[in-house]
Amino acid sequence: MSTETGTLTPDHDATRAPVEVTPPAQPPTLRKVFIGKIFIGKDGLRAGWSLLIFIALLAALLFGVRIIAHKLLPPSPKTTQTASELPPSPRLFIAEGVPFLGVFFIAWIMSKIEHRPNSVYGFGGIRKLWNFVAGLATGVICLSLLVLLLLKTGLLVIDARVLFGRDILRYGFVWFAMFVVVGFLEEYMTRGYLLYTLTRGLAGFYGWALKTRHSQAFGFWTSALILSILFGLGHGKNPGESPIGLLSAGLAAMVFCFSLWRTGSLWWAIGCHASWDWGQSFLYGVADSGLMAQHHLLATHPVGKPILSGGATGPEGSIFILAILALMSLIILFTLRHGSYGEAQHQDSDHGFSPSA
Repeated sequence: MSTETGTLTPDHDATRAPVEVTPPAQPPTLRKVFIGKIFIGKDGLRAGWSLLIFIALLAALLFGVRIIAHKLLPPSPKTTQTASELPPSPRLFIAEGVPFLGVFFIAWIMSKIEHRPNSVYGFGGIRKLWNFVAGLATGVICLSLLVLLLLKTGLLVIDARVLFGRDILRYGFVWFAMFVVVGFLEEYMTRGYLLYTLTRGLAGFYGWALKTRHSQAFGFWTSALILSILFGLGHGKNPGESPIGLLSAGLAAMVFCFSLWRTGSLWWAIGCHASWDWGQSFLYGVADSGLMAQHHLLATHPVGKPILSGGATGPEGSIFILAILALMSLIILFTLRHGSYGEAQHQDSDHGFSPSA
């Protein structure tokens, strides 16, 4: 109390509200820090765990799709007997389209888990339509050069034209749509999320082990080599496939990786992949990695040694394809100058990516 004025006044401290004292935050335990480092790195969920989750989800999806497809579309004896000649049926669209949608959906799930835009897995970049159209043109032109080379050297013979009138447009469009779906599936399956995430993990390893500013490039091309080898070996189950055909499939995968590195997206590779397969299967009527398509424009047959003509594998089994793949690499080098996979990954650092993490 105060008596300076002769009156009694309440003391100020007596009415002050009690102050709540917040206990100091407890530092994280060593166990929590250790567990956190196992699962989480500087760029979020570590690449190894991301790959395991993606592969597990993909395996579950493909298993489920296979069971459902077998119930809804059981294979007929005719289809089984002529497995090397593919008809343009809804079955093929389902067999290629559903897995692509599934892979895209799983990649979208992973983008939410990793807090990244889904576009970084191959569908980003700039000039998407231009790159896609340029890929379409490159694929059919380079294949035509290979077919012309085989024709001029007597290694390939055109027997006859087997489609006429409206059937040319009808089956030409159906097969084109089919191979665009194939291009989306095979490119996104092997050079989409898997390539991005494997690159992320290996770039971090190279950055730690080599202390180099080129860890991103080392990680990308190591990943590209691994996945391209697997892509080539994956064609080994095709009837009529050959060692040269497997080699060319793996090298073609590396060429597509080169286009991804240059543009930062899969659009050129999807277009080139689609038109190359369309040119083989429909336009020239040759085998595509050992597989023949029904209702093609021209009927042809190879002549001479398979290592030169391609034999049952088709033009991809000819040694001359190595020159064509080199030409495609030069086209990529001198025409695809906009965007860069490395630049795209650095730009994505705002979303949690760090090449050195």
